Amino acid sequence: MPQGDIVGLLIMATVAGLAMPAGAILATYQGIQPKWLEKELRHGILALGAGALISAVGLVLVPEGIKDVSVFAAIMCFVGGALAFMALDIYLAKKKTAGSQLAAMLSDFVPESIALGTTAALGGGTMLLGLLIAVQNLPEGFNAYREMLPKNKQRSTKLIIIFVLMALLGPLFSLLGFYYLAQFPVVMSGIMLFAAGGILYSVFQDIAPQIRMENHWLPPLGGILGFLVGMIGFMLEG
Repeated sequence: MPQGDIVGLLIMATVAGLAMPAGAILATYQGIQPKWLEKELRHGILALGAGALISAVGLVLVPEGIKDVSVFAAIMCFVGGALAFMALDIYLAKKKTAGSQLAAMLSDFVPESIALGTTAALGGGTMLLGLLIAVQNLPEGFNAYREMLPKNKQRSTKLIIIFVLMALLGPLFSLLGFYYLAQFPVVMSGIMLFAAGGILYSVFQDIAPQIRMENHWLPPLGGILGFLVGMIGFMLEG
């Protein structure tokens, strides 16, 4: 791959990762008036992330993941991912930690970054997956910050810096996928399907229940918009 394409990959991975601290910064703004708008906006942002996650699963991770493995292997990887995310959920619940959303954000960001690198190495387009990672990281960063809501400005700044450092995992794991894991398509298929199963578990367990509001119907449109971003990207890239 030409040097310019590698630079493009790193830029895409970095931008996708920086959507996490961008979401955290957005979450620092509270007290939006009127109050109903603040609630609907928060639920709509969560729905946007859910739509993008489902779009990534349906348009990228599963279609690419099933190319190089048998049906049995695909089932095992997909179900294994869901069970692994469930086990992580149970562990965090027992620990009563406020970082469950943060852990969920990292657990889908890392394999998707690897997939971004391998896709580039195999000559595929990175625009769609990179865009979807960014769109889902924004609300995940928003929700993770709100879940770990700091009590003072100093802690708030420190938490946002941590999110920025986490964003650097994007280019790091993209390079791992590009230079190493792309040589093992079966392994990469397994990683994609594992991530897909885990992501769907997270959507139904953690995100979807938070979207619903009694007698309010606008927030689910965020999910439609999130999926639409992926669909448009898929059509343009294809």
